[in-house]
Amino acid sequence: MATNYYCLVASLRDYTLDGDAKGFDALEIIEEIAAELSPRDAKALRGWRLFHDIGNIIALRSGRENFSQLGNFTLEELREELAMPRELPRQVREVLELYAAAEVGEIDPDDERLSRVDVGRSFGSELYAAYYRYCSSSDCRFLREWSEADSNLRNITAALTARAKGLPVGDQLVGGGEIAGQLMRSSAADFGLKGEVGYIDALIGALGENDNLLDKEHRIDMIRWAISEEIATFDYFNINLLLSYIVRLGLVHRWAQLDGERGREMFRRLVGSLGATEQIRAAEHRFTEE
Repeated sequence: MATNYYCLVASLRDYTLDGDAKGFDALEIIEEIAAELSPRDAKALRGWRLFHDIGNIIALRSGRENFSQLGNFTLEELREELAMPRELPRQVREVLELYAAAEVGEIDPDDERLSRVDVGRSFGSELYAAYYRYCSSSDCRFLREWSEADSNLRNITAALTARAKGLPVGDQLVGGGEIAGQLMRSSAADFGLKGEVGYIDALIGALGENDNLLDKEHRIDMIRWAISEEIATFDYFNINLLLSYIVRLGLVHRWAQLDGERGREMFRRLVGSLGATEQIRAAEHRFTEE
């Protein structure tokens, strides 16, 4: 049975009453939300945060210093986990273990895990593919649908970019699925996705209209924003609504760091639609009447 978070959703506005991104702390908000969740819903939130753990693992492996605080693990915890994987999901542990074995030439060609992990591809691609496999089996509808949508968006973006640069599309894709297959097969300008992917024209426009990388990233993130809202359109007080909010919170966090003005703009937009206020009030009426 789904858990409803009436008080928690109603209180989301209290986190951001100043209407400005000054002093904005996404991690604090996420942790306050996490403290109120049922064990099942807390697992779904950890699933979303795992995406940031994946980015942190890749950064550590490549020697980069950037570290997202939105993951499940602190820097020290993640280093310990990488030395001896225990807490990471099985799909992620498989990638870590197989690549570690490949580095020292100890891969067993009969290892059944090789049917899921291609150590001939980049470590990062296989790690993200493992993440999306993990999310696809989640009990949480939002996490399943969001991860699939995010995977598709990233793959379409990679395919359009690869085609523009004359690179093989298939080498840039992460995971599988119908959209990935279409990207590898089609020679159409939109990969034949116009009837299947509502944002394809907006994405083509975002990637092709100017050379400003921040503008492109911002427009792509606004597509993510719209997708996260759409998935939770008919959710009001449950984990789907909360994760939709947290996805947008993560985008505000990102842009507060990348571009202050855009971060403030997105923050104001989040406050304006926080918890889909009008929908919540309408839902409250329905629950009261029932």
